[in-house]
Amino acid sequence: MLDEAWDLSPSVSLRPEPFGALAYHFGNRRLTFLKRPELVSVVRGLGSHDDVRSALAAADVPPAQWTAYVGALRGLADTDMIRPRATAGPIEGNDT
Repeated sequence: MLDEAWDLSPSVSLRPEPFGALAYHFGNRRLTFLKRPELVSVVRGLGSHDDVRSALAAADVPPAQWTAYVGALRGLADTDMIRPRATAGPIEGNDT
């Protein structure tokens, strides 16, 4: 997953909270708590980076923690909160 390009699902809205954020999927009506502000930064940055590795580095997540973050991202992918990007490379103008 580290070398793959991902995006926030277009059906998902992130609402900032003191603990991180709430992610709501309007399609499947799932609500997910993102309990770390750093994870919120990674998720918001996915569309602006070529791969997960770059998003993690940009969010200043220490490499020793990347495995845990990849696990969290896999959980988000399982519920369609994030999805693989159809084409490689960052999306211009993506501000999610």
